[in-house]
Amino acid sequence: MTILYFSLHHFIIEGHKGVIGTIIVNSEGLPIRTTLDNSTTSLYARLLRSFTTLARSAVRDVDPQNDLTFVRIRSKKQEILVAPENNFLLIVIQNPSE
Repeated sequence: MTILYFSLHHFIIEGHKGVIGTIIVNSEGLPIRTTLDNSTTSLYARLLRSFTTLARSAVRDVDPQNDLTFVRIRSKKQEILVAPENNFLLIVIQNPSE
């Protein structure tokens, strides 16, 4: 999948009810598209890139033939969805009650 694919989904997802923001992160961990402010974007990009790397490693430790395709983190206030694909991460932050 390409950056064009992620960019398209970035803008389609943003229109859904309850979506707070979306971020696309490149292979270096740098946000390349976002709908959030710079400090919030940097925080999410840094933390979720590390978290996704750790989660991917755990999946591969259990089964070396497997790979991480999606992560969902839900808290009382929000839900974070992460879709790693090739060298990019698509991050969606949403309000689960909407």
